Amino acid sequence: MKLRSLVSLAVALTAVFILCAGGLGGFLAGGTAAGCIPKATLPGSSSPTTAPPITGPTLWPAIGDWDSGQVGNAAAIATTGARLGIPGRGWVIAVATAMQESTLRNLAGGDRDSVGLFQQRPSQGWGTPAQLQDPVYASEKFFGTLVTIDGWQTMPLTEAAQAVQTSAYPDAYAKWEGPATELVTAIAETAGLPTNGLAGCGAVGPWTQPVLAPVGSAFRSADRPGHDGVDLSAPRGTAIRAASAGTVRTVRCNAVYADSGAEWGCHRDGDPDLTRGCGWYVDIDHTGGLLTRYCHMDQAPMVTVGQQVAVGQPIGVVGSTGRSSGPHLHYEVHQNSDASANGAIDPVPFMAAQGVPLGAPPA
Repeated sequence: MKLRSLVSLAVALTAVFILCAGGLGGFLAGGTAAGCIPKATLPGSSSPTTAPPITGPTLWPAIGDWDSGQVGNAAAIATTGARLGIPGRGWVIAVATAMQESTLRNLAGGDRDSVGLFQQRPSQGWGTPAQLQDPVYASEKFFGTLVTIDGWQTMPLTEAAQAVQTSAYPDAYAKWEGPATELVTAIAETAGLPTNGLAGCGAVGPWTQPVLAPVGSAFRSADRPGHDGVDLSAPRGTAIRAASAGTVRTVRCNAVYADSGAEWGCHRDGDPDLTRGCGWYVDIDHTGGLLTRYCHMDQAPMVTVGQQVAVGQPIGVVGSTGRSSGPHLHYEVHQNSDASANGAIDPVPFMAAQGVPLGAPPA
């Protein structure tokens, strides 16, 4: 999905909350909202919400593959989350859930008695059919349940969404993380809210995990001595985040036939035997001569060469392009600004030394 050519609107969201220096980028990175958004009482409390509604354009433009109505529904979810003091990570989880459940359509009906954007069921206590067709009410109910889940901000998106929805297809939400992140960011940009700069608002610090997933193949193991990074076993579509602030050095498709060197391309998955190369990948330069590499993205990255990125900023989504046997992120760390194999170091001890061990939730 391409969101780089957005229609600029003159009407901005009413800014009833205070953004940290990092702006929305910090929220989307998964940090807490402490000190950044005035807290409002969530649905179900005996006290009313303290923040007034956040209003936006009456008619939203189409963005990427999403038409005006779908974008408007996503905007209703995001602005409701902002009003309730939910960190931006929650907005992304909610929008991704609605993408899977209803394709961001406010459906009058669905499976059994399911209704609305989230296909919530009156028979399970979510509300009346009329209430659940109100995007604001439905979003309040979603967020009200989400915040009761211990550790929701650091768990994989599909687990957080499933904890709210208890869907028959618990893994289906993962593929929407990238599109939801892009759409939420685009909505904020269209509304005139800052989305770049250093991540603040409770972000883990100058470094963070590019994805939260188990470590698979290790760095230069006995059976793979030429493996210059580690594989992080995240599902296809999981958002990949910049591990630290920096400048994008490389955005490239690198996938060729192993036998001939002819182009294999990144429009399809690779193969561990037939293909060579990193597939869609990004290199980012950081201070101190450090460089990080992110391989096998599912589609063209969200960033461009020379772009400044914040820690935790989404840069692409997990896939299986290039030499790959299945969806995962191949992650490398290099020193001395050397992008070759000579500069590669083991990411596992390096990230642990930064206080963000791979595979572990942020502190």
